[in-house]
Amino acid sequence: MNKKIFNPISMFLSGIILGIISRLFDIYTQNLGNIFSQMSIWILFGVIISIYSVSKRKAMINILPFCFGMLISYYFVAFITKGVYDNTIIIGWSAFALCSPIFAYFTWMTKEKGFFPKIISVGIVFVSLLSSIILFDRLRIYDFLINGIMIYFLFIKKIKR
Repeated sequence: MNKKIFNPISMFLSGIILGIISRLFDIYTQNLGNIFSQMSIWILFGVIISIYSVSKRKAMINILPFCFGMLISYYFVAFITKGVYDNTIIIGWSAFALCSPIFAYFTWMTKEKGFFPKIISVGIVFVSLLSSIILFDRLRIYDFLINGIMIYFLFIKKIKR
């Protein structure tokens, strides 16, 4: 089942759909727009894609089209709706997307046994929380919820491999 869901084509299409939804949330709902503009939700999506991919290589191959699908559709919808967007933000998200295969490689390892995978898991949660503070001024209630879900997937949820 994971092979059918977690493949580059479905990840690209998922990214496109989530990019469109995210942009529409920005336009029509302030609260959901704020959530989907934060980095922590996208880190959570990346964690789920990575840990459910069948191998490190597949995690790397799956995450890149997801990120680019999301970026392309988000900024295309922003363009056609004459939305305001900043080139610095586009460059930042593009750099994040380009680095995402490396992140996915290490994230896949979090479901392995040992001390190093736990260190990686702690680092992922730490970066997610820190990104909310540094990039978006503070932690919000939904940051705790998103990171709680992330902690569940990283530390508690068992993945069959």
